[in-house]
Amino acid sequence: MIVRIPGLLEARPLAFIRERLATVDWEDGRVTAGPQAAKVKHNDQLTEDHPLAKELGEVVLVALSRSALFTSAALPLKVFPPMFNRYTGGGHFGAHIDTAVRLSRQPPHRVRTDLSATLFLADPDSYDGGELVIGDSDEIGGVQAIKLAAGDLLLYPATHLHEVRPVTRGARLASFFWVQSMVRDDDNRRLLYDMDRALMTLRELHPEGHPALIRLTGTYHNLLRKWSDL
Repeated sequence: MIVRIPGLLEARPLAFIRERLATVDWEDGRVTAGPQAAKVKHNDQLTEDHPLAKELGEVVLVALSRSALFTSAALPLKVFPPMFNRYTGGGHFGAHIDTAVRLSRQPPHRVRTDLSATLFLADPDSYDGGELVIGDSDEIGGVQAIKLAAGDLLLYPATHLHEVRPVTRGARLASFFWVQSMVRDDDNRRLLYDMDRALMTLRELHPEGHPALIRLTGTYHNLLRKWSDL
């Protein structure tokens, strides 16, 4: 399931993050890549323990905590601390699948990467290229090539091959992180997401105590209880 969350970052926190990133000394992104990914990764990055990454990551985490759509789609159990990268001058990231388990150092804990997340920080007309191309679990195939507005978040299964196309003009800025969901299976998570969105619509049409709403809400929670992996 691929979900776009428009406007996750409002104008003020977005401007703050971009102003702070304009002053940073970037590092080679290959430093934090695994052996396979390092061969196809060509970008700049802030390491997880960089003081600015921690500061700006908190801004992203606050925005996530306020997003009902993120909670509905991800059903988050753990969120890997948000990191930040930049692509310029032909920088790209070839086709790869993200590491299954990430070790966060602040504080030390492991995160199973059920979902990958990219938060776009640069205006799409400020750079050429840089599309996030997501395939299925077997081949890249150009299933979707995505370039979102600044402040928009994209969630997608970490099991999918994906790549970032070369940036030929300007700079592509983004925050990226991973989510361990309460529901490991992507198909089950999709069913719960669809049901939750339908319930939100029904609540606008019927009073909260409507018998059908009570029954369907109970079914949602019973399925979540059945499928949750805690």
